[in-house]
Amino acid sequence: MVHTSLDVVDEKISAMGKALVDQRELYLGLLYPTEDYKVYGYVTNSKVKFVMVVDSSNTALRDNEIRSMFRKLHSSYTDVMCNPFYNPGDRIQSRAFDSMVASLMPQVC
Repeated sequence: MVHTSLDVVDEKISAMGKALVDQRELYLGLLYPTEDYKVYGYVTNSKVKFVMVVDSSNTALRDNEIRSMFRKLHSSYTDVMCNPFYNPGDRIQSRAFDSMVASLMPQVC
């Protein structure tokens, strides 16, 4: 399901072309709905892709809340990448990042 969603991300990015670079909005919206799950996507300026899988029965989550969660995730990810002691490509081992992601989980589950 996530692999299929990544294909949709690539299609949306190529369809937007250079307009994606000019836009500040990096949220791609709903990528792949199924009976059980909804998959949402977000892409950063540096083409890092975030994918969020949400239970379809969770009707409390609105599009703007998903967008806000992606922005928080992007901000925290940027903080990790800006750490001078982090080696790009290594596994992220940050308590602050882990706690931020854990704080998002109750909203998604």
